Amino acid sequence: MKTATGIAAFSFVLFCAPQFRGAEEPQLVEVVAFSKLLPFLPDGPAGWTADKAEGTTDDTGGVKITSVHRDYKKGTADNAPTTSISILDSAANPDYVAATTAAWNLSTSTPEGYTKALTIDGMPGFETFENEGKHGTLWLMVAKRYVLQIETQGQDAKDLQDWLKRVDIKKLAEVK
Repeated sequence: MKTATGIAAFSFVLFCAPQFRGAEEPQLVEVVAFSKLLPFLPDGPAGWTADKAEGTTDDTGGVKITSVHRDYKKGTADNAPTTSISILDSAANPDYVAATTAAWNLSTSTPEGYTKALTIDGMPGFETFENEGKHGTLWLMVAKRYVLQIETQGQDAKDLQDWLKRVDIKKLAEVK
């Protein structure tokens, strides 16, 4: 599971590295405040516990980054199934959006698992699943701006789509 610190570091690398190249280019769109994204992190299904949703809107040298995150767990065992849902507002970096979705055109299947490009409600996405440990990750680019990431551990591949159904991506697409 990712921590808020891990998300912040991940966000910094994704957003700031390209910005250092084109620092003279103006930002066209502001990111939304994290408080607008927190409601899209759902409660856990029956039998699951959910940590308190966390979020930040950071200004890292003129580049604003908004991210929210929530962890879920079924049971108390060390190897209990877990899920993590994160949303990152990438509006401040259209180059990141283009590069990310372009990288999602790969599809492979092996005895160890799979990777595949997908489209949900007209939005591009990417899904990976590793059979060992039953580890899956689904990314969806919502409204060419929000990177929704769902990560599961100890669950079947179909569970990624079940978790996605818990997030109202149509309403998320409307948030500005």
